[in-house]
Amino acid sequence: METAGSPASVRSSATRDALVVGADPDLVTFLSGVLEPEDWAIRQAPNNAAAMDAASRAHFDLIITGAQTSGQEDVELLRKIRRARPHTRLIILTDKSAPMDVVASMREHAFSYFSWPCSLDDLAAMIRHAAEEPCWDDGIEVLSATPAWIRTLVRCELKTADRLLRFLDEIADLPDEERHDVAQAFREMLLNAIEHGGQFDPTKCVEIEYVRANRAVTCRIADPGPGFKLNEVSHAALINPSDNPVKHMALREELGMRPGGFGILMTQHLVDEMVYNETGNEVLLIKYLVSPKPSLA
Repeated sequence: METAGSPASVRSSATRDALVVGADPDLVTFLSGVLEPEDWAIRQAPNNAAAMDAASRAHFDLIITGAQTSGQEDVELLRKIRRARPHTRLIILTDKSAPMDVVASMREHAFSYFSWPCSLDDLAAMIRHAAEEPCWDDGIEVLSATPAWIRTLVRCELKTADRLLRFLDEIADLPDEERHDVAQAFREMLLNAIEHGGQFDPTKCVEIEYVRANRAVTCRIADPGPGFKLNEVSHAALINPSDNPVKHMALREELGMRPGGFGILMTQHLVDEMVYNETGNEVLLIKYLVSPKPSLA
């Protein structure tokens, strides 16, 4: 393991550099198991100040902060690093999620944000995504944001959608059951918008609006496509006859579409209201909450 001050000549076959911030040996071991050792040299900085010093002197393809620091401290580190290294990919790992810090991290173009406890599988998948994605930091544009009302533009790519969903999952202060339902419904409709409305075209964007009211959560998704009518979507399970609930799957295979088609039907059961605009290229999801939003007082 190299420290941040080790000379680059120490590494032999590795072609890319990752920096782990903090003194957690388990995080270093975890990262070593996720990244290909022949392609990556993993270096370590004991704290954010040392990480800033290292990043000012050398380029790192990926930086992961330590859980010992707050999200606010890590956002400030990201802000400073990106002044010198504008395209730095930094994943914030912290011991506590604070919605304002998550919003700030989105504005500063963090690659992702995780608070403990989190799924190690999800973290590993995001690290691999950061390691593989050739172009990323123009994928999510924050138009306006508070923890209760966020409006963004998201590039029509599946991996970019996964990044946005990760940020929103950190922001959502919902009971576990509602959190799962809202996340699943939002994901299904977002993927539909990117696939059918945006045609997976990275030059196009989907507009997302998330609002957390006192007793409800709403998600508005507007795609760049021409829209559709629900009763004409032959590749979706929604209009399958009752005696053949998987009829659409054969059509999807014939058209070369990804497996699925259950998104709209599933979403209708996960949220309380699902409202489309006149043309069908904009949908509003509404989930009513049993308990009111916790008071900040």
